[in-house]
Amino acid sequence: MKNIIVGQSGGPTAVINASLYGVAKAALESEKFNNVYGMLNGIEGFSNDRIMNLADISDEELEALRTTPGAYLGSCRYKLPEDLDDKFYPHIFKQFEKYDISSFLYIGGNDSMDTVSKLSKYAEKINSKICFIGIPKTIDNDLTLTDHTPGFGSAAKFAASIVKEIGRDTEVYDKNTVTIIEIMGRNAGWLTAATVLARQTKDDNPVLIYLPETNFDEEEFLKSLTENFKHKKQLIVCVSEGIHNDDGTFICEKTADMIIDNFGHKSMNGCAKYLENLVKERLGVKVRSVELNVSQRCAAEYLSETDVNEAEASGRFAVTAALAEKTGCMIACFRKDQDIYEAAYGTVDVNEVCNKEKCVPLYWITDNNTNISQEFINYALPLIQGSVDIPKKNGLPYFAYRK
Repeated sequence: MKNIIVGQSGGPTAVINASLYGVAKAALESEKFNNVYGMLNGIEGFSNDRIMNLADISDEELEALRTTPGAYLGSCRYKLPEDLDDKFYPHIFKQFEKYDISSFLYIGGNDSMDTVSKLSKYAEKINSKICFIGIPKTIDNDLTLTDHTPGFGSAAKFAASIVKEIGRDTEVYDKNTVTIIEIMGRNAGWLTAATVLARQTKDDNPVLIYLPETNFDEEEFLKSLTENFKHKKQLIVCVSEGIHNDDGTFICEKTADMIIDNFGHKSMNGCAKYLENLVKERLGVKVRSVELNVSQRCAAEYLSETDVNEAEASGRFAVTAALAEKTGCMIACFRKDQDIYEAAYGTVDVNEVCNKEKCVPLYWITDNNTNISQEFINYALPLIQGSVDIPKKNGLPYFAYRK
């Protein structure tokens, strides 16, 4: 019997801790590991000897973990060296040896899968028997080789719900208005596409939806608004933060300087504000912009029961994979049946996942790139189903909290 270690990386979601809960419960219940460790602030924290024993979490805190947003263990955005001869690798493997680690589980998105890939390649290079397994997490839903990712369902439910609520608010006054809602999504517009679920009727808001999978034309945008005003006074437009023109320039780049992270990603915000000013200047109507921002990934009150259950199941399946000595893989979710939704789990080669992106199929983007098809609705609806009872204290949500 050796030890298993789990970490969280990248931007959190409302259900990333449900995956951690699944790992902790399955590993502790298996009685196949001496210790179940958690990395504090991911691989970066572990490299600096920062860990905790998950067996030390009280039963109340562990159960609360299932519905707690954020990253309980803390996160990081740490890019491992491309060169496997870099000194980082022998250092981190000495850490694994120090704590007698047999299995390494990492909960995260694309960049986190890159970490799993590199560590598994180095393990193969030095004939290490440590298992390296990725557990998918991202509200962007852009990981390949899996039907969808834990985190997307709850974020989609939140985005659609907020757009529906804003829609009712915009109808208060009998005048032409435009509300532009900016939603996360750099290169993949899955979350923005989910706002189509807010419609209760064919003519309901949002009237226009723009994804980064297609080019954005400002003049066509203004024409579409003018055309929609002929039959509706209050218009809601949903845009992905990564919408761009035909030469690849992000619309948000017209408003602010870009900040670049360790993985070379540009910060994304400001496109809705730019479009607000454009509409105000060109159409002269009342217009406002709304940026949903981090609320999309931490709104526990909008948790999808399906999403929570699948996040936990992914964590549990990762422990099963570790006990089967799987390595260099990511846990993937599949649909058992196309008519009645039911999820199944398996493993896929993490090297075929990292540094790739799954975008919304172009044939799901309709009406001159302003609308979303019924096929997407059929895909997304099962993922937002069910509500979750969140523990309350003093009338407010009770969340697990690591001191």
